[in-house]
Amino acid sequence: MPLSAPTTVSRRALLRACGVGVALPWLEALAPRRAKAAEPRAPLRLVAIETTMGLLPQCFFPEGIGHDYTASPYLAPLEPFRNRLTICSGLSHPDVDGGHAADIAFLTGAPHPASGSFRNTVSLDQFAAEGIGTETRLPSLPLTVAAQGTTSLSFTRDGVLLPGERSPARLYRQMFLQGTPQETGEKIEALRTGRSVLDFVATGARRLDKSLPAGDRERLDQYFTSVRELEDRLQRAEVWEKRRRPRPKAPPPPENPEQELFTLLRLMGQMIRLALESDTTRLVTLFVNPAQWVPRAPGVVHETHALTHHGNRPEMIAELKRVEEMQFVILGEFLAGLDGVREGTHSLLDRTMVLHGSCMGNANAHSNSHLPVLVAGGGFRHAGHLAFAEPDAPPLANLYVSMLQRLGLETDAFASSTGTLRGLEAA
Repeated sequence: MPLSAPTTVSRRALLRACGVGVALPWLEALAPRRAKAAEPRAPLRLVAIETTMGLLPQCFFPEGIGHDYTASPYLAPLEPFRNRLTICSGLSHPDVDGGHAADIAFLTGAPHPASGSFRNTVSLDQFAAEGIGTETRLPSLPLTVAAQGTTSLSFTRDGVLLPGERSPARLYRQMFLQGTPQETGEKIEALRTGRSVLDFVATGARRLDKSLPAGDRERLDQYFTSVRELEDRLQRAEVWEKRRRPRPKAPPPPENPEQELFTLLRLMGQMIRLALESDTTRLVTLFVNPAQWVPRAPGVVHETHALTHHGNRPEMIAELKRVEEMQFVILGEFLAGLDGVREGTHSLLDRTMVLHGSCMGNANAHSNSHLPVLVAGGGFRHAGHLAFAEPDAPPLANLYVSMLQRLGLETDAFASSTGTLRGLEAA
């Protein structure tokens, strides 16, 4: 069916008619045309950011409830977005403990991450990717800002970590640089080879299935599930590799940027905006570990990890406050960047839910309760400050259910949820 036909064709129906197994990026030309004045509906997105070292509670949580709260020092840089913010106090993941170990459970809610038998579960973004990930070149985009390592917030349904990309320049090339026909062909051949290897391994392993004990068969079944997930990723990657990449709207970042917390945070924020604006992906996670850095802020001379164990010493608290406050300055810049991108009569911020929080409520005590969490944008009817108190405080996963439903996913449960988050409604 030609695109100019008067009958509305959904992207999925169009691609099935063409015999192709993936959807096109969002285009106004393919949007339903209900009336001349109707605005094509742009997709919704999700960005989830975790800073792993907690936040000073007295500097994050505001005074008062609802829209008339008094902004805390950390919320002051976000004042231009007061009407598009919901700050939550009193939320936690039940049974998620272990101090720093909880960072990998921030988006999963999997209990007891410090235990020797711990196995993670699916993260919020990967749960969403199962529903909407095929609509973009990258089903999701796990990113990492850390002095070392590629730990991310993203875990498959089998609890397997998806490593985070640490290089803004490498990410830029992945999103926008097409490569020569020969390079493209080599990539496709490599993808096909990877699939054939998986097929070979799976075929050989199935021969063992009948002779294995029950426990081994269960583990083998889990293995096959992982294989099928990876095969599906490879198949999608091959299709997208053949398609032309979008034209970048900004120059590439420096190839070897300064390895400094605030420098990399700003660069990653710019890359996230470009990824969303180009519809390369609609699901982004950013794992921020400031532990081993001495960030460039006035008066800061200690590594962040040492500062979080301040022992209530005023000089250490003052130093830590400068580090954490700057992260919110950069968050404000990121929100402003999203708000500056127009999609019809709305901004990219209006169409993007930005979750920001930490796995620890008090890093000095290694506490994993009363987590500092806020959500911005995304078309919610924002509530200002939602304050919850025990024993009636809902689990943090209730917020995640609200976000999944906002993405259009038909689900009423995630992790430890008991429903949606009361007080936060779609606009």
